[in-house]
Amino acid sequence: MTDQRKAFFNPEELAAEVSRKVQVLTANQEKIDYLTVVPDGEPTLDLNLRELLKLLRPLDIKLAVISNASLMNQAKVREDLMTADWVSLKVDSTDQEIWKAVNRPHGKITLPSILEGIEDFAREFKGTLVTETMLVKGINDGEQHIKENARFLERINPATVYLGIPTRPPAEDYVFPPTESALNQAFQIYLESGLQVEYLIGYEGNQFSSTGDVETDLLSITSVHPMREDAVSALLARTGENFDIVDRLVEEGKLSASTYQGKRYYVRKFNHS
Repeated sequence: MTDQRKAFFNPEELAAEVSRKVQVLTANQEKIDYLTVVPDGEPTLDLNLRELLKLLRPLDIKLAVISNASLMNQAKVREDLMTADWVSLKVDSTDQEIWKAVNRPHGKITLPSILEGIEDFAREFKGTLVTETMLVKGINDGEQHIKENARFLERINPATVYLGIPTRPPAEDYVFPPTESALNQAFQIYLESGLQVEYLIGYEGNQFSSTGDVETDLLSITSVHPMREDAVSALLARTGENFDIVDRLVEEGKLSASTYQGKRYYVRKFNHS
């Protein structure tokens, strides 16, 4: 564990390998939306991040970086990320102790300076900024906490706020995803704050295409955001199906129903164990 930036890889070698891969994919007529620097650790720890992005730029494909935001208090890190087209930053909490419980960061890293750095970056960044919030049952999924997080997110105005849950085996055995009701509540609070919200809850299907199969479409849509009961009814009407299919998906544990402010919503069921 470290909070000190250093050189990890040769950016020329990385760029050359990426270029070779792009040539193969292009030859196979594969569409590439972004070249994304993703974490095995934290990408902004690499002093060569900006150089790598510069070397990738001639490939004429948009560049993305997924960061846990832990070094956003450093001006040089913010400068490096300015050269990307799309940046994702982790915002799990605005409370120092809750943030520490979720992320277990390096002891020298403090949340207030990170949040200030995120706000500074958001004011200047010309590309697409998104955020990701990991909700953990009993730690950062409470209503008041979600509202406080929403107020901060309103200030930085990300293009999309992604709500995630633990979907891989966690480091601690006390970590569980929130209930579907808590996840739906968070979604609705963010939506009421004027934020564009989507789920990242690990559905294995094709999330973004209409298949003509109402069951597949229901599971795909509800893996990205909750569907209100009237929206489900409208989808069923367009496909000539009735509500029996929804009841069956609930019984099979594929969908979960929850209520928020008197409205019934359906959410993709996920594994709590």
